[in-house]
Formats: sequence, C-alpha cells, structure tokens
Amino acid sequence: MNYIARSLEKIVNQVTKEYPVVLVTGPRQVGKTTMLRKLMEGTDRSYVTLDDLNERSIAKTDPELFLQLHRPPVLIDEVQYAPELFPYIKIFADKNHEPGAFWLTGSQVFRLMRGVQESLAGRAAVLSLTSLSQAEIYGAETEPLVIGLEELSRRKGRRSAADIRDIFARIYRGSMPAVVSGMSSSGQIFYSSYLSTYIERDVRELSDAIDSLKFLRFLTAAAARCAQILNVAEIARDADINQKQAKDWLGILETLGIIFYLHPYSNNLLKRLIKTPKLYFDDTGLVCYLTKWSSPETLESGAMNGAILENYVVSEIRKTYLGNGREPFLYYYRDKDAKEIDVILEHDGMLNPIEIKKTSNPGPELVRVFHVLDKASVPRSKGAVICMKPELGVIDRDNYIVPVWMI
Repeated sequence: MNYIARSLEKIVNQVTKEYPVVLVTGPRQVGKTTMLRKLMEGTDRSYVTLDDLNERSIAKTDPELFLQLHRPPVLIDEVQYAPELFPYIKIFADKNHEPGAFWLTGSQVFRLMRGVQESLAGRAAVLSLTSLSQAEIYGAETEPLVIGLEELSRRKGRRSAADIRDIFARIYRGSMPAVVSGMSSSGQIFYSSYLSTYIERDVRELSDAIDSLKFLRFLTAAAARCAQILNVAEIARDADINQKQAKDWLGILETLGIIFYLHPYSNNLLKRLIKTPKLYFDDTGLVCYLTKWSSPETLESGAMNGAILENYVVSEIRKTYLGNGREPFLYYYRDKDAKEIDVILEHDGMLNPIEIKKTSNPGPELVRVFHVLDKASVPRSKGAVICMKPELGVIDRDNYIVPVWMI
C-alpha cells in the first residue's frame, strides 16, 4: 500500500519542537496513527496503543506506572480511553519542559474530549486530521482556500483539472485512506465494516443503550439531510427514536468527528434570524453508502446531487484549513426572507461569501444575495461561486467563478 503524504506532517514536525504535548484528533481510520508512525521512523520514540485492553487497564488504574513503562518520547494511541493519564502528563510536562515528549492521538474531537482541556491548556498543540483532501489525494500542496484573484490563479497551477463525472466519482468514493489507497478494494465492504467495527463500538463507549438497527436508521436519516438546516424532529421520526435520543446521538457523531456543523453567521449589526446549524459529514463516501446510491452516475442525476456536492465542497474547504493546523471560520447565512448564502468564510477581518452550485455556467443572479452582508460590521470582500465550470473565471470585479477541482 502506498503511503499518501499528509499536509499536517509539516505542522506536526514544527509544533513538536515547541510543545511538550502534540495531540492529533480526528475520526477513526483517517490515518492519524499511520502518519505519526511514518514521522517516527528513524527516531527513538516508542509506541503504545490503548486499544490494547491490558495497556488501557494499567493507564487507567496506575497512570504513574504506565508512564514509567512507556517513557517519553512516546506516541500514545487512542488516549481518550484513559483520561486518567492527563494529570500525570501535565506533571511530566511542567517538570521536564521537554518539547515533543508526548505524541497523542484521539478518535474524538478535542474540545469535546472529557478532561483534556484543563490538564493540557498551554502545554499541548492540538491538531485535527480529517479524511484525505482532494489536494492530498492528487499530490498537490494543501494551502488554505483564499478568495483572491492572485491566490486563486496560483492555486490553479497546482491542481489537476476534473470534469463533472470525475468530481462525482470523487464524491462517491469518499476520502478514507483505506479506500483511496486501494487497501480496501470495495468501498461498500469498507463502510459496512467501518460502521460495525468502529462507529458502533465507539458509540457504545459514549452511550449506554444502543440498538444497532435503530442507530443505523438514525445515521441514514442524518446522511439523507446532509448540507441542510438541522431538523432533529425529522431525523428522530425517520429513525423511530425520540428527539432526546436523536440529539444525544448527533452529539456523539460530532464528538467522533463523523459530522460537523456550520453555524449561522451573526454579528451585532445583522440579526441572527435562524439559530439552527447546518449539518455536514466529514466524508461523502459514508453519506453515499448510507443513502444507498449504486454508482457515481446515479448520484449525479439523483435528488441529492446538489446537497451532496455542497457537503463535499464545504468539507474540502474545511480540510484546507485544518490540514494547515488552522481553525476554519465557516458560517452560512439565512434570513426570514429566505435569502441564503451557502458559506461565509471569515479570515483576516474580511467576509468572503461563497455560493455552491452544480451548474457549469453561473450567472450574476447567483451573487446578488451577497449584498446582505454589507450591513455587517466586518467588511465584505471578494465572493465566489464554486461550481462545475472547468476553468477559473469571473462574474464581475468582485466575484469569481471557482471550479470544484481547485479547492
């Protein structure tokens, strides 16, 4: 199996020189351990995983002994299973001031992991690894998406062009390393075992009662509503569970990094008219598996094509930031007149409105709604329509046409 280089590698190497603890979080099977073990080659760093029940037991019951057995520099895998380690890691870090002493991985989103923040505040560099970005898959450099003509022109030269069929093939296949690298020859078999081996097991860790069939129905109901404003009542109804259960399970999916949300943009001059977030999946291959599309072609012509394209684009934009160790500030806009902007990217004190459309011939009507942001206290900058047009183009001076393959 060929190793696919990750853009986060250079960030890991950089922060290892600066922080005693480097914590890489993200969903299961996205390549956290593979990447870190690759970076360990030729060093004296040792490795231990808390998936090993014996090791986990020692870490939980006698964390001091565990750290004597596994002395830094060490990579501790799946650290969320033994939060008891964190106070002892903190003591070691404060006493020794040794950069890169601990590399940790966790299959839970850091800010939702119990007990980490208090222990490791200021001592840990926290990075998020997602499933593969299209830049990583096709060997291009991943840099954060910036909506400016100069930046986009430079980006264009570093990406390989793809038509609508190629893009829907990418969406359908998904971006999990095992599928992309060919280690798992069938996406269907991979996602089937991914659900039963990892997601169900991790959900059981975080939630006492789980009925496997109901949970699968719930996941399918959520996937069918990707890129839509979250409607817990509808998801609960389709899965035949109550709304509290649906909320709890959505919380678990977010903790495991399977889903993420875009929250509505608001500031002091724009009334936040809709408080509900929009729901997205990290990996579109999982969405296609759950919603039972049989091929990229049926997906492209099916009822979900616009929503799943939006999910793909939003997830890819997010990956360009996380892959560079940066937090993406992504929002959406919708007001009581149903004026909507798919994505608002906030960076460097500017707002970039972005519309996502399956069209290959976008017109000026798609950017008219962007003016609603003129009332915001943060200035509006250039906008973009991300779509199926094969080449970088412009709608007018302030709005660009960006092909999906360029993200």
